[in-house]
Formats: sequence, structure tokens, C-alpha cells
Amino acid sequence: MKFNLKYLLLTIFIFLVEVLIATVLKDQFFIRAYLGDVIVVMLLYAFVKSFSTVNNTQLIVGIFVFSCVIEFAQFFNIAEKLGFQLGSLMYIVIGNSFSWIDILCYAVGCLLLFIFTKLKFNHKK
Repeated sequence: MKFNLKYLLLTIFIFLVEVLIATVLKDQFFIRAYLGDVIVVMLLYAFVKSFSTVNNTQLIVGIFVFSCVIEFAQFFNIAEKLGFQLGSLMYIVIGNSFSWIDILCYAVGCLLLFIFTKLKFNHKK
């Protein structure tokens, strides 16, 4: 476990972008429906890298699997089953509707992360 300020600041920035998308750009369907899901995996990546030196590829695969598990949990209405009220923060975070397109968006975000980390690694060489 190793603290990384650069990734923590990136986490905060991406989180603020996600809040902006959810609040100010909520009427922009493409941005809210698709770009937000692409970016959320990047948020998770930056957050984990803020406190860990885990292997990039393993982390990206883990984030994709985690995202898919959450998405499939939405299929079974997990937020309601856990007792979260409609509109509550946890209800919004967990989500409430399953979508294959969301999984595709997570895959795109993870692919972009993978490409970026490989380019960054090659640049350091």
C-alpha cells in the first residue's frame, strides 16, 4: 500500500466531472447515458491507484469484472432489496436498471485505460 497524491487529485477531478455530468449535463443524453459510464471505470482506477501499487492490467480487469457484477446486480433490483430508497445516494450509486450498453461502456472505458497505461509504460522506457 502506497499513497499517491497525483492519483488522489485525479480521483477528485474525475469525481467532480461525474457530478457535473449527473447534475448540470443531465439533459445531455449521450453524455449522461454513455460517457458517464465510460468515465466511472476511470474514477475507480484512479481511486485504487491513489492507495495501491497494484498491477495496471490486473486492476483494469478487476474493475471491469466489478462493474459487470454491479450491473448484473441491477438486473435483480439489488438497491431495492438492500432497502435503499428511490433517489437516495446509495440507490443512485448502485443504479436501478440493467443495460448491456452500460457493460459496453465499461468495456470501452477499461480499453481506454489499458491503452493509456501501455502507452505510458512504453513512454517511460
